[in-house]
Amino acid sequence: MKKRLSCKVALALVMLFTGASQIKAQDISARFPLVPYPQTLTAGTGLFVINAQTVIITSGNKFRSEAALLNEILHNKLSLKNTGTPTEKNAIQLVDDQTLSAEEAYRLQITPQHVVIKAKDGAGAFRAIQTIRQLLSAGIENKQQALPSQLSLQALTIEDEPTYAWRGMHLDVSRHFFSVDYLKKFIDLLALYKFNKFHLHLTDDQGWRIEIKKYPKLTEEGAWRTFNNQDSVCMKKAADNPDFVIDPKHIVQKSGKTIYGGFYTQEQMKDVVAYALARHIDIIPEIDMPGHMMAAINSYPFLTCNGENSWGKVFTKPICPCNESTFEFAQNVFDEIMQIFPSKYIHIGGDEVDRTDWGKSEVCKAFMKKEGIKDLAGLQAYFINRMEKYFNSKGRKLIGWDEILDGGISPTALVMYWRTWVPKAPVEAAKNGNQVVMSPGNPLYFDTPPDRNSIDNVYHFNPIPKGLTDAEAKGIIGAQANLWTEYIPSENRADYMYMPRMTALAENLWTRNHNYNSYLTRLTRQYQRLENLHVNYRLPDFDGLVEQSVFLDKTVLNLKKPLPNTTIHYTTDGSVPTVKSPELTAPLTITKTSYIRLAAFKPNGVAGDLYNLRYTQQSLATPVAKAGVKNGLLCSYYPGEYKSATLMAGKPAKETFVVDSLTVPKAITAPSFGLRYQGYFEVPQDGIYSFYLTCDDGGVLKVANRNVVDNDGWHAPIEKSGQVALKKGLQPVELNFVEGGGGYTLKLKYSVNGSPLQSVPAGWLKH
Repeated sequence: MKKRLSCKVALALVMLFTGASQIKAQDISARFPLVPYPQTLTAGTGLFVINAQTVIITSGNKFRSEAALLNEILHNKLSLKNTGTPTEKNAIQLVDDQTLSAEEAYRLQITPQHVVIKAKDGAGAFRAIQTIRQLLSAGIENKQQALPSQLSLQALTIEDEPTYAWRGMHLDVSRHFFSVDYLKKFIDLLALYKFNKFHLHLTDDQGWRIEIKKYPKLTEEGAWRTFNNQDSVCMKKAADNPDFVIDPKHIVQKSGKTIYGGFYTQEQMKDVVAYALARHIDIIPEIDMPGHMMAAINSYPFLTCNGENSWGKVFTKPICPCNESTFEFAQNVFDEIMQIFPSKYIHIGGDEVDRTDWGKSEVCKAFMKKEGIKDLAGLQAYFINRMEKYFNSKGRKLIGWDEILDGGISPTALVMYWRTWVPKAPVEAAKNGNQVVMSPGNPLYFDTPPDRNSIDNVYHFNPIPKGLTDAEAKGIIGAQANLWTEYIPSENRADYMYMPRMTALAENLWTRNHNYNSYLTRLTRQYQRLENLHVNYRLPDFDGLVEQSVFLDKTVLNLKKPLPNTTIHYTTDGSVPTVKSPELTAPLTITKTSYIRLAAFKPNGVAGDLYNLRYTQQSLATPVAKAGVKNGLLCSYYPGEYKSATLMAGKPAKETFVVDSLTVPKAITAPSFGLRYQGYFEVPQDGIYSFYLTCDDGGVLKVANRNVVDNDGWHAPIEKSGQVALKKGLQPVELNFVEGGGGYTLKLKYSVNGSPLQSVPAGWLKH
């Protein structure tokens, strides 16, 4: 007993001092709004003042380019020296320190007398400079505005290094094209938040974006298209949101046709690469093959097995791995790519390959017999492995999406995991000895429309999958987020989709000091910097909004501004609100069925998300009287492809079983299916219940025979919400869910009379 008591006392003391430490850390992080937060930060006393007499001192010529970039941040107001004394006053010194062991590590000391940056390489020095940049006023980002005569930095000491070696962002310029200036803007933001990899998706079915001199038609023809079905979706959305307007810079008239596109010359891309390298960011080019090659095949049909080029069951017809001319083409293309991009890594894609035509080809049948290849997956593996050997002969390393594991892959290839519905893929790759970059669709596909959970999901994403030993986990070298641009036709829309989610990933991958509340506080301080950098960031979500609301006699719409410098405007006639619409400056009382559309607006007049709020008067639903109910809900399983939850109606279920939660049962493994949950909620009290349904793909919730949440249709994981008025007791519930293949995401949370959100408890579920 005595031993147990002493353990309890010790634990209490640990909790006491840990709690005090966390409070202190929270206070310090609020004073230093850095994203990502450093590994260690110790606050000092006093200020270092930067004025006209301040100098930047380098260690000879080492760190000279980094010092120049620091001076650029300071509007080139300071002078640079390559010698100085260790204690020189009014100086910012960049010091070579080979005692630092980690790549990109740095030490930063700020005192009232001087600033000292210590690093062993340029990357570490540059990361320290970005820390200084964030410690300075956001006004420094406005290059049109003169700097004040003095700038100040609070005294501190930082020792910092990244947790993960690969901290990446991806941009697809094939589906929709982006200017050279935008690529540089994107690189600047990567630098600001300490990313080091920029994965540039240069080719796909919709466009070939990089000049290849040996094959000029790749850009003469392959970089241009007439408007497609993705463009038409964007055009429709543009009626409510100008960010969906297709960028007119990339629309031209040619031969009497309106065509969309563009490409980068090799000289333009070499300039972008140099810009990134100066900021210690590797650009990893992706030339996607053997699939996703329609833009190339249109101009060079010899690349296919049969000369045909069309959409198949999966995606487009791939190039043929059984003809030597295919490898000659691929090697010629990559030879030029390697002349442009010095990156150690070259991405070959390798995803979503429709191999049907390979199986029909007599040439491929003969080739497979000759090479001892057993199946079509093995034929794709032959292509990837042969290309990897070619890359290796040039001193490069191959990267592919996780489909390259099918059919077998060498342990020297780098695997990029994206298929959330194949959770074993990164585990198998790591156990095979491959290095792995985690990039799962949920939550790291930033083309997925953001909702109020997006930042939280990214921040709390764990790059290390379950099932690995500590030694195997070292093969997980980091993560990246991807921005696919089928429905991102403008630079403004791209900004909105990745920012501020990108900052959550930056902190996740850089620091071990994860503190979500602290991060949210620091993020609020980042918005003005982003404003000055002309980034069309997404505004924070309103608290407590429900799309389908109900009330008994009346309700009140009472909103807090998402940021202090925003305004909220609304309409009640169904029109899209503008800055000229009525401003919501006080609580709005609602006493009748209403349709309110509202948005927050930044000072520049740009609108945030458009919220469509429907208010319906409702009475409390009377509970049913039913004896002998049992615990759990009935769950009926419908294997097959249902693009809408309504399509399961009248279909026979394969089986029905009892579940104790509203999640996808682990026993369900079909790629596509539907689930119907039926029974009762044992509601604990009278009230207005808000339900928040997250689905990937779709779902519809009915409670008390009333439609509450409609989140139907195939889509990435997004949350929809609705309310229902319920009396205490048993209330009928039905939830229909469909999975199209990939997500397996189903979550239901609730709030009653405005209480905090929580998961629907198992004790509610009856049948």
